[in-house]
Amino acid sequence: MDTPITQHTDDFATCGQITAADIALFAEQGFRTLINNRPDGEGGAAQPLSEELARAAAEAGIAFVHLPVVPGQITAEQASAMRDILAEAEKPVLAFCRSGARSTNLWQLAGGR
Repeated sequence: MDTPITQHTDDFATCGQITAADIALFAEQGFRTLINNRPDGEGGAAQPLSEELARAAAEAGIAFVHLPVVPGQITAEQASAMRDILAEAEKPVLAFCRSGARSTNLWQLAGGR
């Protein structure tokens, strides 16, 4: 994993772009849910597709949610959706995007502290 994980609370962390190969490590670290906040194709061909990441998460026994958000354009609806996802998600949760900043902002707008 090239991007460090930022632990915001006991139940929520963020990081930059992950690969399918990273997911088994996240399972070993105890994460139970992954949230992808990056639209497919945003990073070109080098970015893994959500479908590929979802398959790897299922194989590792981790829930996977895709809530794509365009950088700098988080809507109230997306913040509300994130709040709902976090309320229902098995914890701890790891959310990711290109750098982790968008996921952090979305979490804060969803009421994270």
